[in-house]
Amino acid sequence: MENKPNLKSICVLRLSAIGDVCHALSTVQLIQRTYPNTHITWIMGKVEAQLLSDLPGVEVIVFDKSLGLKGMKAVWQQLSKRRFDYLLHMQVALRASILTLGIKAKMKLGFSWKRAKEAQWLFTNKKLPAHQAEHVLDNFNEFARYLGCIETVPQWQIPLSSNDELIRDTLPQRYIVISPAASKDERNWLAERYAEVADYVIEKGVGVVICGAPTEREQVLAQSIQSHSKNSLINLVGHTTLKQLCVVLKNAQCVIAPDSGPAHMATTQGTPVIGLYAHSNPHRTGPYNSLDTVVSVYDEVALEQFGKRPEELKWGARVKGSDLMSRISTDKVKQMVERFI
Repeated sequence: MENKPNLKSICVLRLSAIGDVCHALSTVQLIQRTYPNTHITWIMGKVEAQLLSDLPGVEVIVFDKSLGLKGMKAVWQQLSKRRFDYLLHMQVALRASILTLGIKAKMKLGFSWKRAKEAQWLFTNKKLPAHQAEHVLDNFNEFARYLGCIETVPQWQIPLSSNDELIRDTLPQRYIVISPAASKDERNWLAERYAEVADYVIEKGVGVVICGAPTEREQVLAQSIQSHSKNSLINLVGHTTLKQLCVVLKNAQCVIAPDSGPAHMATTQGTPVIGLYAHSNPHRTGPYNSLDTVVSVYDEVALEQFGKRPEELKWGARVKGSDLMSRISTDKVKQMVERFI
């Protein structure tokens, strides 16, 4: 651990994805509280900036990965006359590491040797000490700890405007959110089971809102859930900005979701999440404040595939299979929903 009370500037590199950026936000804002006079620059992806570009006291530099090298050069040009005290290299993807080549910093701090995947260690001149932190958020907090920050309960402040809040007027007084889509289809729960849980909730007098991104695959999934449901669901898939989605999540009784951005966005808003997990360890990637309401089959599948308990596996180990989510029963999800409706 180092203590640098006279830090003048820090550059944070965490480009994506929404969930991981939400985890990183708590670390960035912890550093901000510890070093209120330090200038913080955060390089993030184009989509992520839609949510966090107006963070108080943080300069956001947008990297458009679709532009490839041209996008990198645009970032380098913006920072060409800058030299940071620290670059916090919080993403192991090779693309992110290459991006660091054009960023000048006295100290380029990366993950510990064991967790610096994709040769991240080649692009940093300082590594975090070895540690046992399991959750992704706690791994990010190791950067703050290295800088001398005292760990606290994670906090998030995402600015939401009065215009963003207007979407609340279009929603029921009481409702849950189903955010059904993960980044890969095999990590989605079954449409008919989402529908069964939705009907169960509506029979209890609580509304159901489906949310998601404006992609064809997410719209098709939402339509499939509606077709299996006996009731009318409020379909907001593709109809909200990320800021508006925050408002929708903030006012929900709870959120049901696989490992996805909205699950972690809900956590930033203080809303309980019923996470649905099969492929990854929820103790590593689950909704940080709702690990006790996760419905997971990861442990049993890991035992089948590796012959080991999760704590015996290498950090980040995933299990494989296209039908693993079908092992999650509707009864278990209904039991969790009961806590919140």
